Amino acid sequence: MIGIKKIAFATALLLSTASLLAQQTDTIPSNNANLMVKDSLVDSLRTSAAQKNLTLKSAPGALKDNKIVFNAVKEGKTYDLQDYSQAAKYDSLWLNELHNSAALFDSMHATVSSLEIDSVYHQSLDTEVLKKRLEALDQKTPFNIAYNPSLENVIKSFLTRKRDLMERMLTVSQFYFPLFEQELDNYDIPLEIKYLAIVESALNPRARSRVGATGLWQFMYGTGKMYKLDVSSYVDERRDPIAATKAACEYLSKLHDIFGDWDLALAAYNSGPGNVNKAIRRSGGYKNYWNIRRNLPRETAGYVPAFLATMYLFEYAEEHGLKGKKVDRPYFETDTIHVKSLITFDQISELVGISVAELEVLNPSYKLNIIPVVEGKNYALRLPVHQMGKFVANETAIYAHVAEELKKKEKPLPKLVKSDNRIRYRVRSGDFLGKIARRYGVRVSDIKRWNGLRSNNLRIGQRLTIFTRGPRPSTAKASKKTTKSTSKGTAIAGKKTHIVKEGDSLWTISRKYPGISIENLREWNGISGNNLKPGTRLKLCNCPS
Repeated sequence: MIGIKKIAFATALLLSTASLLAQQTDTIPSNNANLMVKDSLVDSLRTSAAQKNLTLKSAPGALKDNKIVFNAVKEGKTYDLQDYSQAAKYDSLWLNELHNSAALFDSMHATVSSLEIDSVYHQSLDTEVLKKRLEALDQKTPFNIAYNPSLENVIKSFLTRKRDLMERMLTVSQFYFPLFEQELDNYDIPLEIKYLAIVESALNPRARSRVGATGLWQFMYGTGKMYKLDVSSYVDERRDPIAATKAACEYLSKLHDIFGDWDLALAAYNSGPGNVNKAIRRSGGYKNYWNIRRNLPRETAGYVPAFLATMYLFEYAEEHGLKGKKVDRPYFETDTIHVKSLITFDQISELVGISVAELEVLNPSYKLNIIPVVEGKNYALRLPVHQMGKFVANETAIYAHVAEELKKKEKPLPKLVKSDNRIRYRVRSGDFLGKIARRYGVRVSDIKRWNGLRSNNLRIGQRLTIFTRGPRPSTAKASKKTTKSTSKGTAIAGKKTHIVKEGDSLWTISRKYPGISIENLREWNGISGNNLKPGTRLKLCNCPS
């Protein structure tokens, strides 16, 4: 194996130091930066090559017949640079765990928004034991964690109804919590606030609520803009773990300055400071969360109890037999580089040899799986370190290949639309996606991506985010459809089957084919669980095999 020195970034795409390192590298004048990175890599390759009697080409990479020719060559043969097998295995396990956690957000969000905190749940939890544990938590945290029957009911509810979800969170938290703790400490915020991200998003950076709150910390568009989170048709920094966590720390610090109480700061984070102030007035001036809870919006009334219950279950997971998967290495070994030309995830996947699913996990802020180049912005690509070498050493050839591909595309890529051109559209009776798309001169697929829609179904009164240059007459002719419909189902652009590849899941497959949901795939293929076997041929329509 080629002995490339590895830089271990705790929590993968997440450590702020990794981001700073990338900025420092790419803010050096471009020629020097490229030379520093490439020379270091090539020197390493040459040393290792000499030990294995390999000869390296003098150029870092070449474009031949639209294919990248990589460095390590012996007797005219091109050699693939392989990663350490155990490290790659860890990364593969992490990828599977993180990429398949998307559905957990819906479950957590539904639980918190409809939580009946006064309902009684039968669970073998001794009340006196619970009181002592809550008292211990109260002593070591700045939250008001006093026993009350409502909190006991929420804890029992989670133990009864959300046990599996909590165990998944115990696993995934090993990936995100180190980042959260570092940033919380930087802002002198209680480290226990890290549990808030579980209540907000079930630790899914791509999570999006029905009202448009997005990311690990569920920022609304306006609040994200206030804290300088970039949102455009290509990029949504609310989904960037590092940028969004910094913004959440700033916002929570401001809320605590206003109320002087962390319970009320959490309630304001969920429903806004105005609603908390109204609840204080309506309660007669009380300022303890439990005294104003009944005057808060329904979702917020269950929000702080859900946070406290999550904290309790994490702190006493062992006592309740909650067991996540122990991760021996809670990070990926990754590095970042600022892109110098527009490039798609599909192109990176093809040229560098990394799956699109892995790129989505490591780069969640790119909404369309496209990394743009915009004046005044520095957009970075994060790759596993063993793949970064291939990209850096062949950077010129890669961009040349991408430029050739873009010239051949029949349809141009979506034009970058600034967030100032964003509108909110309210669905009316008789509306459907095609009609709305024609009205604003956009594509149905664009509207679905911008709003996280998994199907074409709309509700009257539903709010849609649309990036547009202006409305078009409603009489505009619809473009020819590429989707062929039949009475038995739908075939996407004539394709009726999908062959399962390593790393595929029902969720990733449904994202590749607009209009097809996970439930569609299960129904059409007789699948009850989530496990897929590589090589399996899945039907993409309710049609004969």
